[in-house]
Amino acid sequence: MTISPSHQNVTIKAVILAGGSGSRLWPLSRQHLPKQFLKLNGAQSLLQETASRLQPLIAAQNVLIVTGEEHAKGEAYKVLSSFQTLLEPIGRNTAPAIAIAAAYLQRQGDDPVMVVLPADHIIKDINAFQVSLKVAIEAAQAGLLVTFGIQPDRPDTGFGYIKTSSGSTSSGIQSVERFTEKPDLATAANFLQEGGYYWNSGMFVWKVSTILQEIRQHLPEVDAVLNEILADVRDGETFALAVKKHFHHMPSISIDYGVLEKCSKVSLVPCEIGWSDVGSWDAVHDIAEKDAAHNALQGNVLAIDCKNTFIRSDKRLVAAIGVENLCVVETADAILISPRGQSQRVREVVDALKDSGAKEQMAHVTVQRPWGSYTLLEDEHSGCKIKRITVIPGGKLSLQSHQHRSE
Repeated sequence: MTISPSHQNVTIKAVILAGGSGSRLWPLSRQHLPKQFLKLNGAQSLLQETASRLQPLIAAQNVLIVTGEEHAKGEAYKVLSSFQTLLEPIGRNTAPAIAIAAAYLQRQGDDPVMVVLPADHIIKDINAFQVSLKVAIEAAQAGLLVTFGIQPDRPDTGFGYIKTSSGSTSSGIQSVERFTEKPDLATAANFLQEGGYYWNSGMFVWKVSTILQEIRQHLPEVDAVLNEILADVRDGETFALAVKKHFHHMPSISIDYGVLEKCSKVSLVPCEIGWSDVGSWDAVHDIAEKDAAHNALQGNVLAIDCKNTFIRSDKRLVAAIGVENLCVVETADAILISPRGQSQRVREVVDALKDSGAKEQMAHVTVQRPWGSYTLLEDEHSGCKIKRITVIPGGKLSLQSHQHRSE
């Protein structure tokens, strides 16, 4: 793909939002390893795929990852180490994350176009995505806040909807009339029948100065904390430490609700790009390769006379006979079994695990670290904890000594 002359003198930066609680694809995703760090669709993690599809328009060195502090030292370290990162000490939804990223980019000395993407989506038609991205960048240069709208192919209650006004520009840009949060099924069906509605993809493009101005106008409480961060930076503090000091004062609010729903500058680029937010195991089944009986089988799986079933094994052999319309996901310490169509209810499992204090919602048995990994072989139920520790060549970890514990 060639870059049009109008982009040649424009600085374009990407901000990839990589927060999350790891609940939607449990037991493979965990609180310490949300789905954007998983390899669901090939050899790369979803985050790596998100950054890769931006090239050559946006090079890797112009990609900024906004993620939680725990990921920088946890299992996601190897993925994050390839990018610039901005760490949130606590999750506060998308508006504060976008605000600190915009301020960080503005301090680099120019007013770039800022492409904001979730880290955990799949896009199959990369060429179509890049064409839409170029259209969005053109509109952002004119001072618009641009979102990507996905043409809905079914009434779905799992997405927000965006209503556009009739008509569009020659480039395909449409004006946004209103946003609707996840509707009930009857309302979603009416939206499709009426037309002019798109799924909200959560992907945005705007100039840094434009979004900061809109945050200043519509989210003064976010802007106030941002000013405290910038005041500390002017006094000699690093941006990262200033964020760590003040970020917990941010309100928890989405950029859609806090800014876009209140702003008159919002436009939409309609997209048909093979998009999925991979929001459930049913969605993973939809994008996966399938056999003649519509089964998606991943890992060490033996399926006999099964239909329309998703089975994934990370460790042990999973054998299934004569089952239909099931999701089965096996990991070293947990197995999920759910009817197809109900896999979004996995959040209920995660909530129950949190309420009981169960460790299975936090991390896997094997945990990656910058120096290597450790695998929990025996836990405190037997009065001791035994780990197998693997240190990569050149890796280094501290020797610890505590009462009742030796390493």
